[in-house]
Amino acid sequence: MTALVMADEVADALRRGQPVVALESTVIAHGLPHPQNLALAARLEALVREEGAVPATIALADGAVRIGIDAALRERLGTERGVAKVSLRDVALVLADGTLGATTVATTLWAAEQAGIHVFATGGIGGVHPGDGFDISADLPALASIPVCVVSSGAKAILDLRRTREWLETWGVPVLGLGTAQFPAFYSRESGGLAVDRKVASPDDAARYIKAHLRLGRSGVLLCNPVPTASEIPHERVSDWIHEAAQAALSRDVQGHALTPFLLAELGRRSAGATIRANLALLEDNARVGARVARALRPG
Repeated sequence: MTALVMADEVADALRRGQPVVALESTVIAHGLPHPQNLALAARLEALVREEGAVPATIALADGAVRIGIDAALRERLGTERGVAKVSLRDVALVLADGTLGATTVATTLWAAEQAGIHVFATGGIGGVHPGDGFDISADLPALASIPVCVVSSGAKAILDLRRTREWLETWGVPVLGLGTAQFPAFYSRESGGLAVDRKVASPDDAARYIKAHLRLGRSGVLLCNPVPTASEIPHERVSDWIHEAAQAALSRDVQGHALTPFLLAELGRRSAGATIRANLALLEDNARVGARVARALRPG
């Protein structure tokens, strides 16, 4: 069995049936420059605690999957060079090497389910990339096969949102919208008419559907929490920046793992930091919502 090492606080909370929220570690190692990355990671954990749940940031270190990290490991993730970005195909490789790895959405989903955690809060999921439709993030198959609730602000705006929404529908992943009937577009609250399966009024309302679906043990469920209104960027404006960033990537032959970080950095530059500010705002709000959902899912 995979070596899962749980922080004492997380293990105790799960044993007592207390609410726990999984958090990814890619945002620490690959999301922001130092020291903003460490400040954000600490802030997300603090917000989960403020809402009455226990945070479980997940990472790979020293040959084990760490469910809940301490300040020393957070510092390593945020400062060391060469930290692997670990999707599902990379888990065994990084564990065998005994090196440091930051978990993506797909890997955090898998590790959360292994640990018995039912709620995972993140920024945006991966999806179908523009083009021929064959470049599909591992996040989608993970959602289709791992019964965990993912709280996010939709899929990353650089993706083909229509194809991503269709993929989720085809593979049986229910999509809930917190206070919205539209699938949000990450930096924007609307996506041009793409519908969710159910609009829910509150985390407690969402929990009714999440409980019913997770009991089936069939797939995950996506709870979409739109970016806070004060930080929203109109979808049309973001689309212009994405087009410009994509052209820059094409001209520089940026591909594979390097493409998404390049595009997000380009968006930050072209928007004078507006996309970064929106990303921070939605990450914080999703951590709050994730904790409220985890509380609502408690038995009794």
